[in-house]
Amino acid sequence: MKYYSTNHKAAPATLEEAVKKGLAPDKGLYMPERINRLPEGFIDNIGDMDFHTIATAVATSFFGEDIPAGDIGKIVRDTLCFDTPAVHIHDNIWSLELFHGPTLAFKDVGGRFMARMLSYFIAREDSRRKVTVIVATSGDTGSAVANGFLGVDGIDVIVLYPEGKVSEIQEKQFTTLGQNITALEVAGNFDDCQRLVKSAFMDPDLNRILTLTSANSINVARFLPQAFYYFNAYAQLKREGKAENVVFCVPSGNFGNITAGLMAWKMGLPVKRFIAANNRNDVFLEYLQTGIYRPRASVQTIANAMDVGDPSNFARVMDLYGNSVEAVRKDISGCRYTDDEIRETIAGVQGKYGYLLDPHGACGYQGLKDNLHPDETGIFLETAHPAKFKDTVESILGKEIGIPAKLQEFMKGEKKSIKMSADFGDFKNYLKTRV
Repeated sequence: MKYYSTNHKAAPATLEEAVKKGLAPDKGLYMPERINRLPEGFIDNIGDMDFHTIATAVATSFFGEDIPAGDIGKIVRDTLCFDTPAVHIHDNIWSLELFHGPTLAFKDVGGRFMARMLSYFIAREDSRRKVTVIVATSGDTGSAVANGFLGVDGIDVIVLYPEGKVSEIQEKQFTTLGQNITALEVAGNFDDCQRLVKSAFMDPDLNRILTLTSANSINVARFLPQAFYYFNAYAQLKREGKAENVVFCVPSGNFGNITAGLMAWKMGLPVKRFIAANNRNDVFLEYLQTGIYRPRASVQTIANAMDVGDPSNFARVMDLYGNSVEAVRKDISGCRYTDDEIRETIAGVQGKYGYLLDPHGACGYQGLKDNLHPDETGIFLETAHPAKFKDTVESILGKEIGIPAKLQEFMKGEKKSIKMSADFGDFKNYLKTRV
């Protein structure tokens, strides 16, 4: 399988090259040259399969031409040390809980898978040169990637995050680890962090002295495995007899999650349509409404992981749909929620149904509540445990919420980060000191 750039100005890459480079030389994002459809029998019998069996079949469809089946199975097995349960909330609305992994966020799936795939490729080389993974985070990516790569031989990880714009618990999950993990606290927003990462990939001086790759959803090994839990969600709905007219509502920031859902759909997953739920950073909703994409500086909200003003994976959505807004509108609708509306949703769902949402999941839930048709089954992605936003959620509910033991352990650690300006020259000089 070859991987092409969404900018179509770079030579096709092998899977190994695409994973190691992260970003194509022409600044495009890598996409597989074809999307293999799974056999109809797989979908017919998916309700009888466990998560590992489902994910292995999906991973084999993506990567089976480049990695032996036994190795794919091992990577999947090591990745999925947790489940992604679908929980019924009320009527025809379900929550896909993606917070049961080590860092209690959906990015544990992609982060752990990519760490293991990159380690697999490094182990095949006769080389002592380390790989430096640089990743920008608005919250959960940093912790998932850092913990996924923690202690992996031959890999250094640098996490860039916007100063003062992630929750304390999120911050502690990647600033307290040490070993091969370094956290850079950037004086700016997430888009500044993402710009620094992309600029590093394009800098010829840095690429001569460092082997750089990214673990953001721009990397094919990060975003493609997120298709696993869409199939697992459908399998659970099928077992409940609720798999007709399935609608996924996806809290959307950098758009890697919904792009993975679209890939699952094109592989044969029976989905009626998708809803992209935005917070005030609503460039995608504006695109749907006007047909014009206008990236802009992100604004800070209580759903901070969605605070993205120029989503990288928009390029992949455009590639899948041939840059046709009319085609996109047929399959994806959008919605937008303010902080006050998010607060109202969290309080209302907890009070009426006894289900605790995080701010991102609240956008997903409300997107279904406002847009789901009576004959449809809606499932929203609950992307992180509410305790990761403890102060926000407690201020909304007016009471304390429990903190899982995994998070309590992170909170005991001492924060260690390096202050960094948003100037690329400063970041470049820092990277050169690590050679």
